[in-house]
Amino acid sequence: MKTFSEAVAAGKVSTAAAWEIFDSLDRVDVNFMLGSWKGASFPTDHPLDGVLEAYHWHGKRLDDAEHVQPLVFKTMSGGTTSIDPVWMLPIVRWLDRLPIPKSEAVGRVFQMALPLFATNRSCARLRLTNYRGKESATMIYDALPINDIFRKVDANTVFSVMDLKGMEQPFFFMLQRE
Repeated sequence: MKTFSEAVAAGKVSTAAAWEIFDSLDRVDVNFMLGSWKGASFPTDHPLDGVLEAYHWHGKRLDDAEHVQPLVFKTMSGGTTSIDPVWMLPIVRWLDRLPIPKSEAVGRVFQMALPLFATNRSCARLRLTNYRGKESATMIYDALPINDIFRKVDANTVFSVMDLKGMEQPFFFMLQRE
């Protein structure tokens, strides 16, 4: 089994290897997750690998258990803004089945459109849930059937999986505390 660091250095692992790493990591509590986090995909040949980065995803902001911004993106001016993930509702069931363009041009167009989706409103919350045999902090989206489950790599890094009801292959990502 590869360690988390070995998998990151390799640049890609199988879904089975990602599950082994995820399952080996320690749980995290809700308070551990509070703050701002910079995100990145953890490539496993999932159709979403690299998509969030192409669209200038920055990460997540967790103010407290009831006030969470699950999708924070970089703006054209270099700042960040949170978007309401409810705009994904029409395509959420197809996220792992439809090709999503990953070009720089499409990412820039998305960045220009960010003001249309921006919100200051909380769009998720944090709870402890039992997932794959461990109780750990989980981000529960308000309007989508998505849970992001977090496991601790170290004091400033978490390994995460997006659990979307009906998704055939899990989407893994990592977060670094800012």
